[in-house]
Amino acid sequence: MSRYVLGVSAFYHDSAAAVLKDGVIVAAAQEERFSRKKHDPRFPRGAINYCLEEAEIDGSDLAAIAFYDDPALTADRIIRSSIAFAPESEAFFTHAVRSFFGVKPYFKELIEEMLNCEVPIYFARHHYSHAASAFFPSPFEEAAVLCVDGVGEWSTTSLGIGRGSKIEILKEIRYPHSLGLLYSAFTYFCGFKVNSGEYKLMGLAPYGKPIYEGKIREHLIDVKDDGSFRLNLDFFDFHSGLTLTNERFHRLFDGPPRVPESRITQREMDLAASIQAVTEDVMLKISRTLRDMTGAANLCLAGGVALNCVANGKILRAGIFDDIWIQPAAGDAGGAIGAAYLAGINMLGGTRPALVGAKDSQQGSFVGPEYSDDEIVTFLAQSGAAYHALDRGDDGAGKIAHLLAEQKIVGMFSGRMEFGPRALGGRSILGDPRAATTQSRMNLKIKFRESFRPFAPIVLKSRAADYFELGSDSPYMLIVAPVRAEHRRVPEASSDPEDMLQIVNAVRSTVPAITHVDYSARIQTVEEDVNPRMFAVLQAFEALTGCPLLVNTSFNVRGEPIVCSPEDAYRCFMRTEIDALVMGNYILYREEQQPVESDDSWKKEYQLD
Repeated sequence: MSRYVLGVSAFYHDSAAAVLKDGVIVAAAQEERFSRKKHDPRFPRGAINYCLEEAEIDGSDLAAIAFYDDPALTADRIIRSSIAFAPESEAFFTHAVRSFFGVKPYFKELIEEMLNCEVPIYFARHHYSHAASAFFPSPFEEAAVLCVDGVGEWSTTSLGIGRGSKIEILKEIRYPHSLGLLYSAFTYFCGFKVNSGEYKLMGLAPYGKPIYEGKIREHLIDVKDDGSFRLNLDFFDFHSGLTLTNERFHRLFDGPPRVPESRITQREMDLAASIQAVTEDVMLKISRTLRDMTGAANLCLAGGVALNCVANGKILRAGIFDDIWIQPAAGDAGGAIGAAYLAGINMLGGTRPALVGAKDSQQGSFVGPEYSDDEIVTFLAQSGAAYHALDRGDDGAGKIAHLLAEQKIVGMFSGRMEFGPRALGGRSILGDPRAATTQSRMNLKIKFRESFRPFAPIVLKSRAADYFELGSDSPYMLIVAPVRAEHRRVPEASSDPEDMLQIVNAVRSTVPAITHVDYSARIQTVEEDVNPRMFAVLQAFEALTGCPLLVNTSFNVRGEPIVCSPEDAYRCFMRTEIDALVMGNYILYREEQQPVESDDSWKKEYQLD
């Protein structure tokens, strides 16, 4: 008889649920995809319902439910930290009591009320959930495990080892000393939203110079040779107040924080470059220490800092480990998978499923909802949309490739939705990487986001090495690597060093739309058995153009989650300048659609008017 385990993460950010059947991921999704509230932290009713439906079970069929952290230990940290930093911590404690004690201790009651049954509940340790989410789906029988984030209970950095069905944490760094919180402090200071804007800071870094690195090392963080570190709390407010930084921090870096949505200046570029340099140095040093501690040939990564794909690429190219594997949902959402693994193994006495060759068991991270052609065409007909059937012989790959070769922008709504923050071909917007204007057009006319933001290439695995200095697969778009020298071009000098649009539009390679200002790219490699449709589109595009890669960005506009349903995809298509939308085996062309009544309220919410 099969054994099902439900894993849940909730109440901080990126709530999610996952169901494992005999240790195999059946379904996983973030609550934001159903609620349409980005980074939704609430109890994930929509995600839980989806996972149970996908597994074709109800609550009574569950052998266990696992929560991704231990509320008692988190409460212990809040209380002890508040006492340690009193009386300055009064505001911090009051806020924490309202936000944490209002919901997190009642997970058991919430889940039992929803499922209308009693199921054994297991509370995992936060960093063990991260570690399990990184190691158990990985392709390694043994691997070093590194988890780095803001904070989980008391832990901020954990070094461990995974062997077979066991994970052991060997060393940790504890709150308030946190690399994740340090990076988030600069995210806040540079005018981006914490817990969602960190990747913007990473993307901004190549435009600047690390001129503040010395100040950061002298005043904010003491980094040892083994990668261990301590923060100077005199410059922060996260441990005692309601913001991440304080006036001493602001004076140190030449003034108050940037006002969100105001013009980005050279200061922000240089600050981004500086904290990125420090972060990479810490991650490299910790990785070397972990290799020495464990002797393991491979590395698994999770925690929010593992989404820093520039640092990941540096670790890989440093040759510290033979290979690395990063949980695609490395942040808190992935903790739902990790907690489910831990409950299945530690609570129920299960074992990790046998590895199959060199493949991971994340299934390309295509473990979210899928909609049939019948469901799609029913929605399109009800919406009054004009649509055409695609050639089923090649899933329309030839037609899609021709549109892209004509430099049309194509939305792809195909197969199961991705789990994690990256669109990997199931809920993607595609473009021609050879066109210099693709990046700025996508940013300003479709994504409605900052012009400096780079786009990622999706490339045939067999051709990746022809374009990038990449010594490993990168199926989850979590590794940045340099564009090969033979594809690089020297851009024309900018007349204004702070004109981001002019800098972005400069041609730096034969594939300028995916080449960042420092000649880097965040790469996704594709194999036929993982995503046959995207593989076919790439092959068809190469046959037409000689180019085996495309621009791939997530199917959403700024401020909204990636689309989940046909309705989500159609709505996004109709209010942007996407030229064509592929939905299952149907295609829609912008010029054939009836105009819809304009509703710009969503733009005002995100200050896009």
